Amino acid sequence: MTTVKHALHDQPVMQTATIDPSVRQQQREDRAMLLLMAPALLVVVVLLVLPLAWLSWQSIYHDGAFTLVNYRRIFTGTYLDTFLMTFKLSFIVTGITLLLGYPVAYFAASVPPKWSALILGMVILPFWTSVLVRTYAWLVLLQRTGLVNKALLSMGLIDRPLQLSYNQFGTIVAMVHILLPFMVLPLYSAMQKIPANLSQAGASLGGSPLHVFCRVFLPLSMSGVVAGVTLVFVLCLGFYITPELMGGGKSIMVSMVVSRNVEIYNSWGAASAVSVVLLVCVFAIFYAASRVIPLEKTLGAK
Repeated sequence: MTTVKHALHDQPVMQTATIDPSVRQQQREDRAMLLLMAPALLVVVVLLVLPLAWLSWQSIYHDGAFTLVNYRRIFTGTYLDTFLMTFKLSFIVTGITLLLGYPVAYFAASVPPKWSALILGMVILPFWTSVLVRTYAWLVLLQRTGLVNKALLSMGLIDRPLQLSYNQFGTIVAMVHILLPFMVLPLYSAMQKIPANLSQAGASLGGSPLHVFCRVFLPLSMSGVVAGVTLVFVLCLGFYITPELMGGGKSIMVSMVVSRNVEIYNSWGAASAVSVVLLVCVFAIFYAASRVIPLEKTLGAK
C-alpha cells in the first residue's frame, strides 16, 4: 500500500490550461483597436478632460484653500437671476422654433424629392453666413430707423417707431432665426423615415386627416422633436454673440456672465463655477432626453 501511495505521489499532475484560439484572436484585435484609438483618446484627454478638470479645480480653490463660495454665489442675487433669464429665453426660443420648424419639416417630408431638396437648401442657406453677420443684419432691420419700422410707418400701422432691438424681443427674434435650422433638420430626418402608407392606411380606415396626424404621424416623429428640442435648448443655454448685441444689456445670459468675470473682474473662480453648473445642466438635459427616447435616436444614429 505504501509503495502504491509513493507511486501516486511521484506521478506529476498534468494540468492542461488550453485557451480557445478565437479568444486569443479577440484579445489581439482588442489590443490593436486600443492602439488605433490611442491618438484620439490622447486628444480627448488633452483638449477636453484636462481643461474640465482644471475648470473644476479653479471653481473650488481660491487663495490657497478650498472653498464653495463661488457656488453659493450662484444661487443668490444676480447670478440666480441670470440663470433664470437664460432658461426663460431658452424655453421661449425653443418653443417658437418648434412651432415654426415642425410645419416646415412636415412640408419638406411630404413633397416630391426635388421640392424637398429646395426647401432644405433654403433652410441650410443661412449656414453660409456667420452668426455675427446675421445678428448685425437683424440689428439693422429692427432698429428705430430700420426697414421694419419704416414699413410699419409707411403703412400707417404705427405713429412712431417701435423699440424692436436692444431688448428681449430683438434677442428672441434673432436667436429664433439663427437656431431654426437646428430644429428643422432633426425633425425632417425623423419624418423622412415614417412610411407614407401608414397615413394612407389610417385614412382608409375612416380616420380624418387631423386624427391620423395626431394618432399616427405625430407619435412617430417624436424622436425628431426630442432631438430638435434638446439641440436648440442646449445651444440657447450657451449663446453669447446674439444676446450681447441684440439685448442691449437687458438680456444677460450665463455666457455673458462668464465672459465678464474673466475679462472685466479677472475672477476665474466665479467664471469656472458658473461654467461647471452650466455644464451639469447640459448633462442633466441630455440625460432627461435619453430617458424619453434613447440617446442614439436623439442624436440621429438610428
